[in-house]
Amino acid sequence: MTDPIRMFFQRQMGLRPRPADAVSARDPEADERRRLHVAACALLLELAHADEEFSEDERIHIEAVMRRHFALDEDTAQELIALAQMQRKEAIDLYQFTRLVRESYDLGQKTVLAEIMWGLIMTDGQIAHDEAYMLRKIANLLDLKPGYLSEARKRAASDDMTA
Repeated sequence: MTDPIRMFFQRQMGLRPRPADAVSARDPEADERRRLHVAACALLLELAHADEEFSEDERIHIEAVMRRHFALDEDTAQELIALAQMQRKEAIDLYQFTRLVRESYDLGQKTVLAEIMWGLIMTDGQIAHDEAYMLRKIANLLDLKPGYLSEARKRAASDDMTA
C-alpha cells in the first residue's frame, strides 16, 4: 500500500511516484513543511472532535486557517484536511503530531497555533469542557506555558468579537 502522505507530497510538488527518499532528496524543506502542515491540521481536528461533534463551522474554520496560514488553495487545503483526518484516526496518541510541532515551531508559532485552537473551539459560541481539556493537553505537550495559553485565549476572544 502506498503511503498517503508521500502521495500528497508528490502531488503537491508535481512529482511522479518515486522511491521513498526521492521526495526528500528533491526538497527536504518542503517535505518537512508539509509534514508540519499535516501535524498541525491533525491537532486542530483532534481538538474539533474532542466534544464528539465535528460541526460544519469547525470544518470551515480549519479550512480557512489552513488556507490563510499555510498559503494553500481551496483544493489543497481540503486534501490536507482529509489526509490529516486519516492520520489522526490511525494515530495511537497525539505525540507524533505534538513532537513534530514542538521541535519545529518557535514560541511565537506555538502561541499562534494556540490562538487558532482557541478560535476553533469558540466557533460554536461555547467552550465545551472536553475541548478546553484537550487544548490544555495539547499545549502541555507542545511545552506551551499556561500564561501563553491564557494570552492566546484572550486574543482569540477579542478577534472573535471584532469579526
